[in-house]
Amino acid sequence: MNNELTLSGLRVEKFRKTINGKETALYVLKNRAGCELTVTNYGAKIVSLTVPDRDGKWTDVVTGHDSIDDYLTSEEPYFGAVCGRYANRIANARFTLDGRVYELAANNGPNSLHGGITGFNAVVWDVKQVDECSVKLTYVSVDGEEGFPGTLITTVNYALTDDNAVVIDYHATADRPTVLNLTNHSYFNLSGAGDPFIGDHQLIINADYYLPTDETSIPLGLPEKVEGTPMDFRTAHAVGERISADFRPLVIGRGYDHTFILNKKETERCAFAARCSSPKTGIVMDVSTTEPGVQLYTGNWMTGNLTGKNGRRYPRQSALCFETQHFPDSPNKPDYPGVELRPGELFGSQTVYKFSIE
Repeated sequence: MNNELTLSGLRVEKFRKTINGKETALYVLKNRAGCELTVTNYGAKIVSLTVPDRDGKWTDVVTGHDSIDDYLTSEEPYFGAVCGRYANRIANARFTLDGRVYELAANNGPNSLHGGITGFNAVVWDVKQVDECSVKLTYVSVDGEEGFPGTLITTVNYALTDDNAVVIDYHATADRPTVLNLTNHSYFNLSGAGDPFIGDHQLIINADYYLPTDETSIPLGLPEKVEGTPMDFRTAHAVGERISADFRPLVIGRGYDHTFILNKKETERCAFAARCSSPKTGIVMDVSTTEPGVQLYTGNWMTGNLTGKNGRRYPRQSALCFETQHFPDSPNKPDYPGVELRPGELFGSQTVYKFSIE
């Protein structure tokens, strides 16, 4: 087992380490079709996701690293990670809940990003491999961790289905009122991780509205229509077609880094959010979620400086993220869908990334 090599070329032993007294490892999931998903319990990260292209060639479609040591020193700490306790940004690193102000770490300009300095992406989760195609991860975030109130117990289940879908189920409970927003931050390139640009990817997003932001990526409040703007992906467009347009939201973000408000009813379970495909490989990814929004991020701050899996580098805009979630800064915007979790309540959320070929 020490020399076990995954389909994506990873060596399992490079993911064994002790961090803060807890053991890390790499968990390999396979389905009957031969697809492979690998997950590490450091940050509950998806490390690789290998699916067939139109010619039957196995293709790893997410960016990442070859070892735990590389993840620990990476300039990109969110590759494949579960982000929390609050994914995305909270303005001025503070919020008010039940009349009390909570101060958070400002780790993204004046704002709190993805749970703070040591968010869920940078802790070791307890883990149980349920069977050959699913794994369950649990993390207990103590009261006051990163400034958030209440002890929160979070479980994330990754399952690789036989029809080539990655199903992510989130659950959480808290012993005090708190705020919660969870997402997975995988960076996808459907031409294969390490391909230099996702501009040719065809994209559809099921959203009539998006949230414009200020210079620090905090939503200004009211949503705006995508119609007549480079934010309109209601019909298919190449990602790179308008990414450099002289359009203020894209100039501020150096590309797409915005929340799209999905066209869905609150009662819908897992509804269609987006479809993305690569003309090079024919690989198609359909995204469905129970969440009200999806943050499209096109890797605008990637530098190409780090070395990724199999020696590949990831330059700017060489991957894109579909972060299904509630809206940024919701704790400070009462008109947004609520993100409060109270004792006795069970938080539940599901996102599905399904792969096919065209």
